[in-house]
Amino acid sequence: MRLLLLSALACSVLTPAALRAETWTLDRAVATALERHPDARVAQARVDAAQSLVDQAQSAWRPQISLSGRYTDTNSPMLAFGSILNQRAFNFGLDFNRPGRIDNLNAAGTVAYNLYAGGRATAGRSAAKAGTEAASLDLRAAQQRLVAEVVRAALNLRKAREAVGAVEAGVHSYEAAVAVARARYDAGQLLKADLLSLEVQLAQTRETLASARHGAALASRAFHFVLGLEATAESVELLDDDPALARLTVPATGDFTQRPELLGLQARVRAAEAMVEAARGARRPNVNAFASYHYDQGWKTDRHGDSWLAGLSVDLNVFDGGQTSGKIRQSGAELTEVKELLRKATLGIGLEVEQARLAHANANERLAVSARAVEQAAESAALSRARFEKEALLAADLIGVETRQLEARLRRTFAAADERLALVELRLALGLTPLPQP
Repeated sequence: MRLLLLSALACSVLTPAALRAETWTLDRAVATALERHPDARVAQARVDAAQSLVDQAQSAWRPQISLSGRYTDTNSPMLAFGSILNQRAFNFGLDFNRPGRIDNLNAAGTVAYNLYAGGRATAGRSAAKAGTEAASLDLRAAQQRLVAEVVRAALNLRKAREAVGAVEAGVHSYEAAVAVARARYDAGQLLKADLLSLEVQLAQTRETLASARHGAALASRAFHFVLGLEATAESVELLDDDPALARLTVPATGDFTQRPELLGLQARVRAAEAMVEAARGARRPNVNAFASYHYDQGWKTDRHGDSWLAGLSVDLNVFDGGQTSGKIRQSGAELTEVKELLRKATLGIGLEVEQARLAHANANERLAVSARAVEQAAESAALSRARFEKEALLAADLIGVETRQLEARLRRTFAAADERLALVELRLALGLTPLPQP
């Protein structure tokens, strides 16, 4: 019995700690998203794939070594005679027309090396390296977007919860007003219609509070999604005074030339230029050196022999029906397309930066105006409650004052979060890390 009581006591103490939601900082959330989110993993896989193309292109500067072996048994005069010669089993008493069944085991090793490929190997390697650079920049862009999504999700969650707090304050204000109104009604100092108006407004505010809580729950699920975690019913706890938010500063410059999307397109332009050179290389000769060793064994002749072969080969495409010309035109058109995409992206990002800058300036103005509005609404509400308690203010007027105060608080809450969100968008538009490192 004593052991059971101790176990129950331990469970009662430990269970709340075990169920307590874990506190998230922005830095920890970003690190988790970069590790767990599918977008980050997909971008990293593309970098690995691009690097493998560099390894494939680099193989043009390495020798190609192959081994082969086969066993044959035939009575074909031509094939049998070749096997006899390779086995060093020829004699003048051999019937060339009917040599009989001849078997042969052939083992061969070949080494080949490309001496000149018309510049195609060099162009292919350059294109592959540029593709790897572009993929790495795509990874950087994906990571920046993911960091921005994490900050947005955290700020939206804070905004949703602060909205809940503002509406709860409104509910408390209306509850207090209804209590005063009910006391005045019981004393015969207030019309029932005025009391009912306050009670209806209280019910509507409670309905708004339910919607705000639902929005906060959805924001919590969205936060889990951005981190690449499975959605759970567990509440997300954010650090109240997260030092990472203080690192969100206004950029000192409006230069966006280092944005990874632009640098990635510039790398793709270099890759396309290399592909044009590779297509032109098909008109140049292809020179290869090779050497091979053969060993032949025959059991029917009970003889064996070996041989070797070495030399150079030169191949020149004189006419291929216009295939090379078509490939050159195709690669040139693809180069033009990538250049225009780069130009379009430059113009679009310039517009995006200007929009983000204006949006942040607007958010700052809204924040300043809403802060003053909250102060004025709070003072007005305090005065109106005092007048209502002294029977110097109608219930309808009190409802209007309380409603305006609630709206002012919500606007202030949204303006504060929107200013941080606009700053994240501005940093992202400029190609900067949305959340600077500590």
